Amino acid sequence: MAKHYSKHQQSLIRNFYKNRDAIDAQRLQEIVTDIYLAGQGNKADRLWKRVADILGRAPNADPKQIAGLVEARDLETLAQIAGSRF
Repeated sequence: MAKHYSKHQQSLIRNFYKNRDAIDAQRLQEIVTDIYLAGQGNKADRLWKRVADILGRAPNADPKQIAGLVEARDLETLAQIAGSRF
């Protein structure tokens, strides 16, 4: 079933994808704070999974580096990546 969007909806969708890198960078910065506050546990595990998903969408994503970062749970490196807008 084809979806037909109004011009306004098309504009919103287009702007979302146009600014997705900035949205992802901001979300990544928020996740750094959330991970720091969560410490260790299930919530931190879910947040690190989100980190992998967000970093995987980056145009220059290297799955091996992402997996290594998530496995090491290196919050300082993640904060540097988030600060540089990957």
